[in-house]
Amino acid sequence: MRPRRPYLYGRAVDDTRVRQAYGAVAELYIELFGSTAQVHPDDLALIGRHLAARTGPVLDLGCGPGHLTDHLRSLGVDATGIDMVPEFVAHARATHPGGAYRLGSLDDLAVPDHSVDGILAWYSLIHLPPPDLDGVLAGFRRAIVPAGPLVVGIFVGDEVSAFDHKVATAYRWPVDEFSARLRRAGFAEVERLPRLDDDTHRPHAAVAAVASGA
Repeated sequence: MRPRRPYLYGRAVDDTRVRQAYGAVAELYIELFGSTAQVHPDDLALIGRHLAARTGPVLDLGCGPGHLTDHLRSLGVDATGIDMVPEFVAHARATHPGGAYRLGSLDDLAVPDHSVDGILAWYSLIHLPPPDLDGVLAGFRRAIVPAGPLVVGIFVGDEVSAFDHKVATAYRWPVDEFSARLRRAGFAEVERLPRLDDDTHRPHAAVAAVASGA
């Protein structure tokens, strides 16, 4: 068997740097990605399959411009968007005034244990240094109810490695490795939707899981 190469983590980024980087390009980011028209219909369908039926509060973590929070609310979900970029939260509140949006971070959800009925983390974990992933996922598991769904979007690669994202350093994950991290945190994968690269997108995947145990 060929020996496994060490993970190419490299170039860890902190919250302040990511927040400032997104704040600097917020207007362009909103123009390019701030509508469900820019989200693939298969992704919207997957998000709906796992989160639309939730009757309790759902968190859209790293909500960006708030379009997916608004989409969930249009499906009857009690969704709250949380983001660490003030420019995104301000845009979301102005554009979707009937919604709920607030500043916050992935590693400090500030909610009681098992008080959240579902979580969407749509490409909001991509800048997280891999050594920090387990702790953040454990925080999600603490917050979510048993059997509650977690839906995430990730960039995909043959190994865990950093790459030069246009805004800030991001990380690729083999889907099986990411699923193993979910399992370690107390989630069980129930669906994955992989996508190959094309002329405009890197390889990526959506993964849906449910919180296991009590």
